[in-house]
Order: sequence, then C-alpha cells, then structure tokens
Amino acid sequence: MNVLLIGGSGQLGSEIRARWSGDRIVAPTHAQLDFEDTLAVEHAIDAAQPQLVVNCAAFHNVDACEAQPDRAFAVNALAVDRAAALCQVRGVAFLTISTDYVFDGRTSRPYTEEDCACPISAYGTSKLAGERLVLRREMTAYVVRTCGVYGLHASKTKGYTFVDRIINQARAGETARVVDDVIASPTYAGDLAPALRALVATGTPGLYHACNPGPVSWYDFARAALELAGVAESIEPISAAQWKAPARRPAYSALENARLQSQRISMPPWRDGIAAYLRERGMLRRNADPPVR
Repeated sequence: MNVLLIGGSGQLGSEIRARWSGDRIVAPTHAQLDFEDTLAVEHAIDAAQPQLVVNCAAFHNVDACEAQPDRAFAVNALAVDRAAALCQVRGVAFLTISTDYVFDGRTSRPYTEEDCACPISAYGTSKLAGERLVLRREMTAYVVRTCGVYGLHASKTKGYTFVDRIINQARAGETARVVDDVIASPTYAGDLAPALRALVATGTPGLYHACNPGPVSWYDFARAALELAGVAESIEPISAAQWKAPARRPAYSALENARLQSQRISMPPWRDGIAAYLRERGMLRRNADPPVR
C-alpha cells in the first residue's frame, strides 16, 4: 500500500515508519510539508499517489492550546478537515489521530466510543471538532482516539518521554512528583502502530479507541516503570490540584477498545507496553516478566 504519512517524525509517526514494513511510506518532514498549507498538502497527495493518508500531526501542547485556541483549531480541526476533503475527492482513505481529552473525566469506568464527548480544554475541543468534521464526510475515514502516547522517539516539544523522566530523576537521586488522582490508559507507540495497520486492513472505517488497556493512575504507572527498569522508587504522589497546570485535564480518561476488539484487534495491557518500551531501550531489568505480545 502507498501511504502518505503526515507527522512522521513524531513518537507515533516514527513507529509507523518502522513497523509498517510492507508498505511504501512517504513521510515528508514539517520543513518539507506545512500541514496548514492546503495547496502543499494537495501537491503532496498528488505526488505520492497514496491509497491512504495518515495524519499524526497536531498542536498537542495542552497548556499552549489554552493560550492559543485559534491556532489549536487551525491545526487540529480546520487543517484536518481540509486534508480529509482532498482525500475524499480523490477516493483516498484517511486516518487521523485524536485524543482521550475529548472527554470530561466525570466517570469511573473506561470510555467507549458510544460515550458522549464533552471536552474541558481548548485542546480537547479542537480535537473533537476535527473528529466531527472528518466523520461527517462520506468517505473511508478512520478517526482513532488514543491516550498518553510515548515512544522511542521522544516528543520534540519536551525532548523526553514520561517514562524517561521518571527513571532519570530516580537515578539522579531526585524525587519525582506525580499525580495520583488522574486515571488514564498510557499507550506505547510501538503497540499502537501495528494496531492501526490492522485496523486499516479491515476496511471498516469509523471512530475507534486504541490504547494499552487497563485504567491506571499516572503515579502507579510511574511506579511500574521504575520497578520494570529495576530502579529504586523515588516518587511523591500529589493531586492534580497541586500540579496547577494552566489547562484543565480530565480526572479520568481511560479508554476501552470496544470497536477495535469487535474487529478482533487487541492491544497488550499498559504494563506490557512499558516492558516492551524498556526492552527496546535496553532498560528492562533482567528478571522482569516478559510482556505478552
């Protein structure tokens, strides 16, 4: 399959390039392709002649989105809709990545695709707008919500992953402060990328959740990362209120892969995701239980 991958140098995009080995992937850098430039995107599609366009590009700095809502909507909604429109008229399939932040967190069980989205931040609102703009079109479109993605190629915004930060701080003798009242489904990009390829292979478009399942607090997630890396625990639990982030986050945004499972596609639990990531980094302790792949 010929694939045009937008945002191919990020955490997920890098794993798609590495793991979709049977496909011909064209992945222009941001310097080569400005996602907000509709004419440039059109030229890229016509040059690549893809059967599928995958959009991993986003303005995903949640706090920055709160300060720049116009830019959040420009990238996360309007540019996504224009790219989908270009694919629609050419009969090209389109896959775009969304987020657990479309939910308000006022629940105590993982969200399914049937649950009502009600974002509480500019970032979440812009991503939900992008979802709806794409799904309204009569075309082969996959909108995939995921959660807390981390991968071998760290985010350019931060330069590190959450797992790396926790381990590095512990090794340096520092105590990391991690929220213990925010529940999510942190997801290893190395598990997400093949699940996306399997989804495309089904030929069944629509809205999907795709994450490493099992609700977990960020505090317990951090503890598991240190345990699996064989590093002495050095973490202080704090509340989200103590964190004092500019943008609101959902207190509970774990996802359930209901529709993905209906397509007989499964993803390993979150703990196995950490183990796989650490193994790839050469950081998994020797006697750790092997992840179920």
